[in-house]
Amino acid sequence: MGGGAVATTGANAAYGHLLDPNRKWYNNRRLIALNGWIVLLLITSSTNGYDGSMMNGLQSLTQWDEYFGFPRGGKLGLLNAIQNIGSLAAYPISPYLADGLGRRTAIFIGAAIMVAATAIQTASQSVGMFIGARFLIGFGLTFAAGAAPMLVTEISYPTYRAPLTSAYNSLWYSGAIIAAWTTFGTFKIPSTWSWRIPSVLQGLPSILQVLLIWWAPESPRWLIDKGRDQEALNTLAYYHADGNAEDPLVKYEFEEIKAAIDFDRTVAANVGWKALFTTPGNRKRMRIIIAIAFFSQWSGNGLVSYYLKGVLETIGIVDPTIQLLINGILQIWNFGWALGAAFMVERAGRRLLFLTSCAGMTVCFTLQTACSSVYANTQSKSAGHAVIAFIFLFYAFYDLAWTPLIVSYTVEILPYALRAKGFTVFNFAISLSLIFNQYVNPLALEALAWKYYIVYVCWLAFETVFVYFFIIETKGRTLEETAALFDGDDATAALEQATHGGQGDVEKSSTDFREQTLKA
Repeated sequence: MGGGAVATTGANAAYGHLLDPNRKWYNNRRLIALNGWIVLLLITSSTNGYDGSMMNGLQSLTQWDEYFGFPRGGKLGLLNAIQNIGSLAAYPISPYLADGLGRRTAIFIGAAIMVAATAIQTASQSVGMFIGARFLIGFGLTFAAGAAPMLVTEISYPTYRAPLTSAYNSLWYSGAIIAAWTTFGTFKIPSTWSWRIPSVLQGLPSILQVLLIWWAPESPRWLIDKGRDQEALNTLAYYHADGNAEDPLVKYEFEEIKAAIDFDRTVAANVGWKALFTTPGNRKRMRIIIAIAFFSQWSGNGLVSYYLKGVLETIGIVDPTIQLLINGILQIWNFGWALGAAFMVERAGRRLLFLTSCAGMTVCFTLQTACSSVYANTQSKSAGHAVIAFIFLFYAFYDLAWTPLIVSYTVEILPYALRAKGFTVFNFAISLSLIFNQYVNPLALEALAWKYYIVYVCWLAFETVFVYFFIIETKGRTLEETAALFDGDDATAALEQATHGGQGDVEKSSTDFREQTLKA
């Protein structure tokens, strides 16, 4: 696949004329309600972001440090990594919950486990109890985080699908902001409540989901897959066309989804994990998905996300108050850039954002490394301040792509039958990369200090080359068209024929879709 591979954008021509120009998210009661339910799903990412930032902040709290026996090195790595170990334990189950019981049920189960886990974490009396609670948080988070972004992308109004799904991972920073400033605010409390209060607040998003998730709409794609076509049509009509099942957009969406699901039923009814790698199209998908999962955590961001204290100490900033303040400001900075990029994905395109992000990160991290070297050799305060500036600039570029796009790009390039399993592989790869980060980074920082940054400079250069050659542009397409894109032009044409051919032609067209896909 050449570096210039850019998909043609046929979706606007296909369904753009079906959109009601007067139906906007801010002036339509049912779209407002739909987006309200989507916000309930998006806060799953806030829970994840809260955890990472909270653990960053707790390391600067002397009360937490003393209570758990001054964890360092491998012990500190375990305290951070145990959440992802919990996630690994849940991955074999997660896609079957989302596909078998439904997206909402998976979110409910995950949120309920996290509510219980945060209660245990808050009440921890020993480091073992704290570690066990964090294991359960990771276990529950896998179910919720595995289903929530899929439900977001499967119920969104077509024109808002890409930005809303991209906003999912961007809201990681909303949780990070709350955690960072909570730990900054509780720093002065002279008791264990300085870390118990941040811990108990971690459960609030999950409590909201437990209480409200059953009123949110279920995925029309899941409903059609389970033979509940009328419920799916009613959901699309209610939220996308004010209840009008005869609306041209609703009919188009329903036929397109049904054509794709019919293909899944007739050809891929027994899709297993092996299917992720059996066809050229699926191998293209998995190569990209696994790569961006690792890149999202191995771009140097893991150093600051989990070990900001260690990074700041290498440039002489040892005051806990200053460390917490920098952490809090950085999260706000990140949130602004990530959310802004999320709403630019359809205008700028995925490929441009990925390339700009990689090139910018490489330059900024190289300069951060150089300034860290100068500080280590001269103790220059100016060099130390420059390191902080380049950390902020690095994250601005990181947030252009690696925060908003990794989830949205993954779920949109996967066909329905493989979406849950493929997204699980993505999350599994992220957990593996995080476990490596959380164990290796503190040890490497302690042993090599700023010299460890050189490894990431080389890796960032490799990421840039990979993105140039393998990331395909997908803007301007429906969810089904984007997924079919990886199976070749013939498969895309067959899907279009199935959609426009009407109900009677769905079976024939899906057969053509199957043949063209296998041929690709």
